[in-house]
Amino acid sequence: MTYSVQFGELWPSIRVSLLSEQKYGALVNNFGAWDHVSAELEQLNARDFVTKAHAHGEQEPESSQTSAPSPASWTCSPNLRCFTFTRGDVCRFPPARLGSLGVMDYYLMDAASLLPALALGLQPGDTVLDLCAAPGGKTLALLQTGCCRNLAANDLSTSRTGRLQKILHSYVPQDIRDRSRVRVTSWDGRKWGELEGDTYDRVLVDVPCTTDRHSLHEEENNIFQRSRKKERQILPMLQVQLLAAGLLATKPGGHVVYSTCSLSHLQNEYVVQGAIELLANQYSIEVRVEDLTHFRKLFMDTFSFFPSCQVGELVIPNLMANFGPMYFCKMCRLT
Repeated sequence: MTYSVQFGELWPSIRVSLLSEQKYGALVNNFGAWDHVSAELEQLNARDFVTKAHAHGEQEPESSQTSAPSPASWTCSPNLRCFTFTRGDVCRFPPARLGSLGVMDYYLMDAASLLPALALGLQPGDTVLDLCAAPGGKTLALLQTGCCRNLAANDLSTSRTGRLQKILHSYVPQDIRDRSRVRVTSWDGRKWGELEGDTYDRVLVDVPCTTDRHSLHEEENNIFQRSRKKERQILPMLQVQLLAAGLLATKPGGHVVYSTCSLSHLQNEYVVQGAIELLANQYSIEVRVEDLTHFRKLFMDTFSFFPSCQVGELVIPNLMANFGPMYFCKMCRLT
């Protein structure tokens, strides 16, 4: 199915936005002088969209929350601050710089990339796995929460884990890396269920995908090249295997967030459904997809969401809020 069929009348707007300049967010480094940095970002007329969303959520009348899903499904990971410019404002953030405490002030990222880390709902003392961690923005966000008792950050590519290590060294002091017991590995993520089954409280599975926005702008090594057709065709199977491994590595009662930066429902909803069926049929493990409706409502002022996902949520690029694409789906392993 082509994107024009999948998205219908929304596709022309999405396509134009993908071809236009992407917007970024500035994830404030809590290990630096975060209060000073936040004040500087506010002077640029940027706003912390996470704090703003929480404040808006707390102001909602109680009657509107009676039909809301259980708190476990929409509780956000704490202590994250990410500044964006308002809808329609195409200003750019200055490059990040080394702060007074010897670490970088903030990390520039597609602000929609923070949503999977927020949705994971970390709690203090959690053991956490980032199964496909490089280049490292989401790993950094997980550490910023201050909740990780142990954090395993894995990526099959050694060159990409090298980039991850550089980010950690630039943003996270050594004593914090030691205290959070950060372990960086380059193992085959598909085997993680065999290596460390039933181990983690929270698992992020941000899989390799067609990276739709980047693929439009990069000719070199583009996954849509004819020479990479077979690799592209087997991507959903790889994604199912990685998500299944992430679920197997999770303790019963633990949570997993699956995410991609693709628009394709074949790499998004279908992968979630395929992995859940695989665990049920091969391992007799029951997995529940969490309702993120309340979570989506929290962040609708900042992002544009596709209204027709079967499971999970999809941020679609929009000229007024040109973030994404970013798909994410939260699951709870029940058995």
